[in-house]
Amino acid sequence: MTLSQIPTPLAALIARTPTLDGGRRKGALHGGVVTQLRNLIVTGVLAPGAKLNEREICEQLAVSRTPVREAIKTLIQDGLLHALPNQSAVVAELDLDHVTALIDVVTTIEGLAGELAARNITEEAIAEIGLLHYRMRLHHARDELPGYFEANTAFHRKIVEIAANPVLLWVWDLLALRVDRARYSSNLWPTRWKAAIQEHQGILDALSARDSVKAGEALRQHVRNGLSGLVAALSGEQPPPLQKHPTIDPPADAV
Repeated sequence: MTLSQIPTPLAALIARTPTLDGGRRKGALHGGVVTQLRNLIVTGVLAPGAKLNEREICEQLAVSRTPVREAIKTLIQDGLLHALPNQSAVVAELDLDHVTALIDVVTTIEGLAGELAARNITEEAIAEIGLLHYRMRLHHARDELPGYFEANTAFHRKIVEIAANPVLLWVWDLLALRVDRARYSSNLWPTRWKAAIQEHQGILDALSARDSVKAGEALRQHVRNGLSGLVAALSGEQPPPLQKHPTIDPPADAV
């Protein structure tokens, strides 16, 4: 697949990432190319197994080969690309065992974050998380999946920040790219989308009540539900029914 053959999402994603015009410093160019290529991979515009053509990337992004090659090296370190001997780098495949292991780790991290955040949370922090939830609802209503995922990542990271455990935040940041890619690849979208909105409401409610047990369980179940479709797709099975927890059932008028 070449960049020139990618449909509309390419232009939309490039428009949302930092421009490469103006300052042509090496660091700025490198960061801009990394961000744009990373978004294309995470969102599935560059599909697993797709080869990256350096020349076409340079033409599409209007940059020289040096920042593109450096960006590819960074994405290989991130685990989003694989280097092949004497060949172009390819987008890493999604592996069933890896995704299953990722779910185990992320459910633990986010569950702990929810428990700690519920104990620490302030009214100001509740308002911030509530605003991010509102943004997700708005993007859902407008059928804007990229904007929704941006707000979704900010929602989850904010909870980890409120947990006030620097090691927990460090580990969460290390896994964030892999989690976002797995979530984007879930075969439950868009049918999964409305349920996710409802689960976020349950998480917000538990945090607002300062209920650490409910907040932790709500986040753990949310992670499992969010990635269960991808696991089913990779294993060739039907996705399991979404699990509900009595503490996170949405109100009747929830979106």
